[in-house]
Amino acid sequence: MAPKSKIRDEAELLRWFDAGMTYKWMAEQYLQQYQVEVSPSLFASYRSRKGLPPRLVKDLDLVPWEEIQERHWWKAPLTMLRIEARRRHKGEAALTGDEPERNARWRKWMAENNAVVYYDPDTEEGFHYVERNEHDTDLARKPKP
Repeated sequence: MAPKSKIRDEAELLRWFDAGMTYKWMAEQYLQQYQVEVSPSLFASYRSRKGLPPRLVKDLDLVPWEEIQERHWWKAPLTMLRIEARRRHKGEAALTGDEPERNARWRKWMAENNAVVYYDPDTEEGFHYVERNEHDTDLARKPKP
């Protein structure tokens, strides 16, 4: 006999996906609403099994680095680039929580400081804000070929 699915309401889950809710938020809701403890990865697996489009938007202009070290995956500049990619590709409505305000403040700061994001995997921080130069065409500095 197959194990019982922890997914309680598929229609609700699809609404949450459409609304752009985070997997962490979904896991918290499951605990609160259904008293079912699940990991956020349950929702990523469900999305994949159902053939739903992935959450992350791939934008090689905004995240042009082939490999990003795991220790740098959740650094603030990369997070902001991912939020901006989602905004550009899916619209402002794809942003959740305080993301619209954070994204607007960040874009304004980048413009005021004439800055771009630079990635150096050999540093502890990984991501740095540097002054834009004549070769920079977007918010991130592309690596040299």
